[in-house]
Amino acid sequence: MIDLRLLRQFVAVAEELHFHRAAARLHMSQPPLTAAIRRLEELLGAELIVRGNRTLGLTAAGQVLLREARQTLQQAEQAFVHTRDVAAGRSGTLRMAYVGSAMYGRLPGLIRSFRQSHPKVRLELREATSRQQQRMLRAAEVDLGILIPPVPDAGDLQLCAFDLDGLAIALPKGHALLSAARWIDVAELAGEDFVMWPADEGIGFHSHVMTLCRASGFVPCVVQEAHGMHAVLSLVAVGAGVSIVPASMSGFRSEEIHYQTIGTESAGFELRFCLRPGHDNPALQQWLALCRAE
Repeated sequence: MIDLRLLRQFVAVAEELHFHRAAARLHMSQPPLTAAIRRLEELLGAELIVRGNRTLGLTAAGQVLLREARQTLQQAEQAFVHTRDVAAGRSGTLRMAYVGSAMYGRLPGLIRSFRQSHPKVRLELREATSRQQQRMLRAAEVDLGILIPPVPDAGDLQLCAFDLDGLAIALPKGHALLSAARWIDVAELAGEDFVMWPADEGIGFHSHVMTLCRASGFVPCVVQEAHGMHAVLSLVAVGAGVSIVPASMSGFRSEEIHYQTIGTESAGFELRFCLRPGHDNPALQQWLALCRAE
């Protein structure tokens, strides 16, 4: 095997066509350089340098080696740079899953900032329910989840604070409760058809909504379930029912849906990061550092 140092020495001699100048360029004395080129020729079993009294030249084999050596050294340098960048979190891939409402809070601004500060990191973003994210994390399909707690059977998954949100009533435009301009109490939704999502896909948010309704004296009559908050709101928009959704999403299809934020303290909830233990993706560490800084 020929090491990279020997190739660099040959390239210097081949480009300078002068042992003394090549040695000066390499910050070494001439005799070791001359010996190194002889050793290279012996290893290859071919003469590389045409030696003369004044001017050096390259043999046909030397010309081929110069071309190949330049490419090899360039590729080696690129490999070193890429490896250092990945180790420092300056490049690589960060796979992130998030609940739909996260895109209406802090997350979009953080994504923009991260892409500006880490342009060589590939961000792979996937919308998923809280339960789906747990499965994806345990299967190592994503590096980070953004979900709504609690997380049943979290095991060794780690949770940390990320963002805050609240609840809002969502009614299709033209609903009877909107006939007069007034504040709508949650209790007035008793008896309305509700659009919800399966509890096992987002038990934290589902439980929060159910608790709020029970505190107002009723249990929602769920006539339609949908996976994901965008799907729930799309059904509300076409009149399939009413719902209680994250207040941060009140801009989604607002020309078809009337939103009213629920102002009570009990209507607030949080979103959290969810990570696998022992996560070793340097790009993830850079993302978390950015989030803490902002």
